[in-house]
Amino acid sequence: MGEHKPCDQVRVRVPATSANLGPGFDAFGLALTLYDDLVVTPCGSGVTVEVTGCGEGEVPLDETHLVVRSIRAGLEALGAPVPGFTLRCENRIPHGRGLGSSSAAIVGGLAAAYALAGEPVDRERLVVLANELEGHPDNVAAAAFGGFTIAWTEGTASFEERGRAVRLEPAAGTAVVAYVPDNRVLTKEARGLLPSVVSHSDAAANAGKAALLVAAMTGRPELLLTATEDRLHQEYREPAMPESLALVHKLRGSGLAALVSGAGPTVAVLGSQDGKSAGQDLFFRGTPDAPDGWTKYELEIDPVGVQVWSMEAG
Repeated sequence: MGEHKPCDQVRVRVPATSANLGPGFDAFGLALTLYDDLVVTPCGSGVTVEVTGCGEGEVPLDETHLVVRSIRAGLEALGAPVPGFTLRCENRIPHGRGLGSSSAAIVGGLAAAYALAGEPVDRERLVVLANELEGHPDNVAAAAFGGFTIAWTEGTASFEERGRAVRLEPAAGTAVVAYVPDNRVLTKEARGLLPSVVSHSDAAANAGKAALLVAAMTGRPELLLTATEDRLHQEYREPAMPESLALVHKLRGSGLAALVSGAGPTVAVLGSQDGKSAGQDLFFRGTPDAPDGWTKYELEIDPVGVQVWSMEAG
């Protein structure tokens, strides 16, 4: 890997993400302008973790913290020394809500590892490593690349399954309204409600809508409502998040392209105007206020994905 140049401090900003986007189950991702910030400072030995914001007082503050584990995994993969360090996390991405908080932690930790090793971030390899930690590449791809991503895995269960992704440029003016409830839903719980077999007609319908959504996201926003129809996962998850599905149906009935964000329970609405800030404001004003007990986030599309800044030692 060449000579490793130590640094005094690493700063990382990583975006929230919305995955699936309706029919693109485990494949589509969108990076959003809501961020977690990390500061990693190498020290002699051991790990000290400080968390403010989302997850404060809830997440572990030791070697089991997901960012710490991701930094360690990244340094090992890069063949770099594994120092002690202090980690400060300023979290704005809600935990357990379907906005990619765990993927942000993984991608942020791996990106920090590159900087600690004195290496430029290889985003394609980062997705491979992040997929190994996360188990599916949709959110991590969007967090790594920004914009609108399509992710997949290559290989088989008996051989190495490598996460892969391509980034597409969303149409100018694309924006997202996220309705985030107070309650959480574990991804494992939401996945456990999915059937092991689906009908050929449902699979065919989703394949067509997923293809249409690529066109809608990249230049035909007037197709977003029909392109975000799903038959593979959202309705099956209703027992875990009945209020979320009720909100999706209500919003779609009023003509808005609403969907369950990731594994839920956040509900996201995709929209677009003419690419001007006033147009996005018009879209935001056209969405209703959050229900009681929910928070409304008005977000744009993050264009770059994870960002890293480092101060070199000496």
